[in-house]
Amino acid sequence: MEFDSVIKDIETRAKQSYLNYFGAATPIEAQFIKSTQGSAFIVDVRTRAEWAYVGLVPGSIQIEWQTFPTGELNGMFLSQLQQNVPNDAYVMFLCRSGARSHLAAMLATEAGFERAINVIDGFEGDRNSSGHRGTVAGWKYCDLPWVQS
Repeated sequence: MEFDSVIKDIETRAKQSYLNYFGAATPIEAQFIKSTQGSAFIVDVRTRAEWAYVGLVPGSIQIEWQTFPTGELNGMFLSQLQQNVPNDAYVMFLCRSGARSHLAAMLATEAGFERAINVIDGFEGDRNSSGHRGTVAGWKYCDLPWVQS
């Protein structure tokens, strides 16, 4: 992979989908950016329970979008993000399947983050025909680094 080509692809994907944020990356592209850029962060916006029981990406920053167990929106999300990530860094948001991370990328962009990226397919991807995640798409499916407690 070549960095400039990957960036062009994720920018184009976002523009084609009329997204207000910088880019939409596959899990493989997100891992590539994280591993090649000094100022790149993966922000996992799932819940504490998901991190503990489903797994997480080593070196990622965990900031709940919705709190566990109530499901309430995390009113401190933006301030926690600003405390952990510079607004000119590549910040790649990851959730289970790409929905919460989409919302996080939109909010981050509105708050001045210049390179907000949604990791499409998320950590586990969509369900297969049997209703199971992690078998069709997503971070785990792509066999990228992750750990489980």
